[in-house]
Amino acid sequence: MKKMIGLFVVFIFMGLQVVTAQSKQITGTVTSAEDGLGMPGVSIVLKGTTIGASTDIDGRFAIKASSTDILLISFVGMITQEIAVGERTVMNIVLETESIGMDEVVVTALGVTREKKSLGYAVTEIGGESVSEGKESNIVNSLSGKVAGVQIRQANTMGGSANILIRGTASLMGNNQALFVVDGVPMDNSNTNTDDQQDGRGGYDYGNAASDINPDDVESVSILKGAAASALYGSRAANGVVLITTKKGTRNKNGIGVTVNSGITFSTINKATMPEYQYEYGAGYSQDWSFAGSDGLNGNIVVNTNDDASWGPAFDPNLNVVHWDALDPAAANYGETRPWMAPNSTAYDFFETGVKYTNSFALTGGNDFGSFRLSYTNSDENGILPNSSIKKNSMSIKSDYKLTDKLKA
Repeated sequence: MKKMIGLFVVFIFMGLQVVTAQSKQITGTVTSAEDGLGMPGVSIVLKGTTIGASTDIDGRFAIKASSTDILLISFVGMITQEIAVGERTVMNIVLETESIGMDEVVVTALGVTREKKSLGYAVTEIGGESVSEGKESNIVNSLSGKVAGVQIRQANTMGGSANILIRGTASLMGNNQALFVVDGVPMDNSNTNTDDQQDGRGGYDYGNAASDINPDDVESVSILKGAAASALYGSRAANGVVLITTKKGTRNKNGIGVTVNSGITFSTINKATMPEYQYEYGAGYSQDWSFAGSDGLNGNIVVNTNDDASWGPAFDPNLNVVHWDALDPAAANYGETRPWMAPNSTAYDFFETGVKYTNSFALTGGNDFGSFRLSYTNSDENGILPNSSIKKNSMSIKSDYKLTDKLKA
């Protein structure tokens, strides 16, 4: 009889424990590690069961669980967490973004993201950091050497146009430029230089439209190669597509986010690629003086100013001659002589050290209904040639707005 009573007491105690465990209420908040804001729609499930709950618009949740249960917290694009309940009744959970490699998911036509392995054509994607770190004036120059099968022809002038060829030249007479698409909007990147300028006879190279794209605003660049990849854009994309996606605003737990970037770039000539100059002989085609001066030049020897060669008489510091700057009768030094010797400066001294300053800042913000991004970039560049400079100011704004189900109702 005593054993029966003991067993009955044990069963009652175990029953009280089960009832107590089942009635435990767990509450908490799920936030994002990126911006610290509450995440709506996060799934909280008791591991091994179908019992679960989801967070509200502020990231709050409530679920009944025992002390021995384990909660599975999951959300698309975030790292799933397993948390033991234990003796806690309140939980503050932070989810981190799950990193996706750029070689796994790429942006295709119209901004659609797909797995690279599922595509039936060649697509190469480059992150925005790769095109902005070099601080190039033309974004096309930033793609040089980064994509297989893409040939970049950079301009020899500061701020000049750049040509991009995908898989070589397709037409002998037509335009071989790839089509640029920025956030779904096609852009003509044709070279508008005159024939004389293209032949090197004169004129100005004002660049092409791609130079107006601010590299600091670029989120990613996708290179669509071949007809299958660019079929959606029609005949304009016969030479391939350079698909550019710009950055957008994000939520920030402290309000408006501020991003500031500054950079400075120096440029000099490469003397190894310059021609070598001799400084032993003066102007002319022979080592004989072409003529002697007269008519107010006092019969002094006058330097040869008619020939464009540099194999004239050998320099002699003991010989005084009339130089080119003393041949004007109206000049104060008319007829004066100086020693016949090589100049102290060289052709390399004509070039200067180019300096480029780039400063940009961006304001980002957003909430559950939308986001925005406002950016401004100032570029001030002085080239290696005297009196050459480019000053650019770029501003962009990107925003989006979406209606929730409650507002639609």
